[in-house]
Amino acid sequence: MFVYPKTYDIIVIGGGHAGVEAALASARMGCQTLLLTINLDTIAQMSCNPAIGGLAKGHLAREIDAMGGAMGIATDMTGLQFRMLNTKKGPSVWAPRAQCDKKAYQFFLKWLCERQEGLDCKQGQAMKLLIRDGTVHGVETELGVQYHAKAVIVTTGTFLRGLMHIGMNKLSGGRLGEAAAVGLTASLKELGMEISRLKTGTPPRLNRRTIDFSKTTVQPGDEPVPYFTYWLEDLFHVEQFTPENHPSRSHRYPPGSILERNGGQMACYITYTTPRTAEIIRANLHKSPLYSGVIEGIGPRYCPSIEDKIVKFPDKERQQLFLEPEGIATDEIYVNGFSTSLPFEVQIEMVRSIVGCENAEIMRPAYAVEYDAVNPMQLHPSLETKVCRNLYLAGQINGTSGYEEAAAQGLMAGINAARRLQGRDPIILKRNEAYIGVLIDDLITKGAPEPYRMFTSRAEYRLLLRQDNADLRLSELAYQIGLLPERNYRRFAAKRDLIQKELLRLNSVRQGSVTLAQILKRPEMTYAKLPHKDESLPPDVAYQVEISIKYEGYIERQEAEVERFKNLEDKQIPPWLDYQTIPNLRPEARQKLLKIRPVTVGQAARISGVSPADISLILVWMKRGQGTTTPH
Repeated sequence: MFVYPKTYDIIVIGGGHAGVEAALASARMGCQTLLLTINLDTIAQMSCNPAIGGLAKGHLAREIDAMGGAMGIATDMTGLQFRMLNTKKGPSVWAPRAQCDKKAYQFFLKWLCERQEGLDCKQGQAMKLLIRDGTVHGVETELGVQYHAKAVIVTTGTFLRGLMHIGMNKLSGGRLGEAAAVGLTASLKELGMEISRLKTGTPPRLNRRTIDFSKTTVQPGDEPVPYFTYWLEDLFHVEQFTPENHPSRSHRYPPGSILERNGGQMACYITYTTPRTAEIIRANLHKSPLYSGVIEGIGPRYCPSIEDKIVKFPDKERQQLFLEPEGIATDEIYVNGFSTSLPFEVQIEMVRSIVGCENAEIMRPAYAVEYDAVNPMQLHPSLETKVCRNLYLAGQINGTSGYEEAAAQGLMAGINAARRLQGRDPIILKRNEAYIGVLIDDLITKGAPEPYRMFTSRAEYRLLLRQDNADLRLSELAYQIGLLPERNYRRFAAKRDLIQKELLRLNSVRQGSVTLAQILKRPEMTYAKLPHKDESLPPDVAYQVEISIKYEGYIERQEAEVERFKNLEDKQIPPWLDYQTIPNLRPEARQKLLKIRPVTVGQAARISGVSPADISLILVWMKRGQGTTTPH
């Protein structure tokens, strides 16, 4: 055993999307941080589709950016194609999505981590957590090196006892070609953490030169580019944007970005499976580890394999697929929607039954991967474990799927670990404040019996939680806790003030018998068409003004709903409350409450199996006060 001579404040285990955001956040908040990962060359590697955003996931990515995280900036600098999804629907479900250059994204974040003051990046596999008196104080690697710290954040992704399946072949690893993390599960079990097995999968990668794209439908990117970051001035190296030089008007690309280097956006392509695809799959289901019982882990319901699609939707003649580039310096094409774990020889047949892929060559086979995850109901809202002080978990180890869900948890774990060491209260985002709040509340309240994916339908206040207003919701907080730089806070504050100023003006200036705000409420009216509009108003400010006025009634109703439930959400359940002594609680409710230990009455009310009658009993018992053993 060798004790490393430098002691850290925080150690982050794992260099994926959760680990990167956790490490950057804690270091930026003044904590000496170690990012310990199995392979330094794969920091922020995009194991599956090199894409960021999409439905609801785009909301998470923009919230991470508004909070001072790195995902949005990395996406904008390395994106190959950008689109805003769902624009035919209301603004609450609009969602940005970007196809990224896989290697550029990875190395951009590696570069960012290596240059972050207060952050060390080291290669090594953590084998054991060092625990003393119920508090974590470091980790030990496979080389017997001990790194000591005051807090540890575990972000192991799919690597915790990772096992990959291609047909009946089993390969140990968290990603094809990379070793699994084999030691930490034992440490977590010793602490009393409940461990389950989950599963995810990825499709094959094809050689671009062997695909006949003339048989497919081109899917171009949007212009102007719907960038992710709110801090575009930093990307374009300007002090501020004016309506004349704003990217939304000029279509400029950030200097040094993939878009600039490539001279514009790359196309994606839409294609389809054929009846022949279904025939091949049905004839080989017995070779699928998913259907033969070899895979024990539970897979994501909302990201099914192509086998699942064919079996569960037998009447559907074809399945839509997307052929998406993985980078400007590679010919690899990602087949979105074609995840499978069938044998390699079957994959070749399947791929060549796809329209346009009749002669396609597979560069990397598809596979499924099983991995260990914990029961997230054993976490506090801060993402600290209930079984060990100063130990935090974030990412897929908590039962989620997706880069954005992982990064959001990593950011909050990094923030809260740093605040714990600074003697400050944790930052707990509420369900009406952020999709991040919805995500974490869902995990710690309902658990993750299957891989959790974010959807807009999970957010009951989604009109308030739009992707376009994440900065207005979260950037003030980010500045207060030390994550948002002063220059960006000044830009945010100026934007916020401009919005308020213009709203006041439109509500006070009249044209005839109506105000300009009343004119803007008309369905056919936009800010650009508005008489007496402010020509100097930046496009993003004008958009916020338009949304605020057009949806004023709906927004006010949701805000009133938030207020109605605010009493329950803010009412803390005192630590002295003993659910065992409360009479008439239903057995299921008592069991769930004892296990989850909700922090607020609002959280208790969301637990499956806890009824309104149970909540009433809890409120009565809280009112009676500590020391009450029998009802009066």
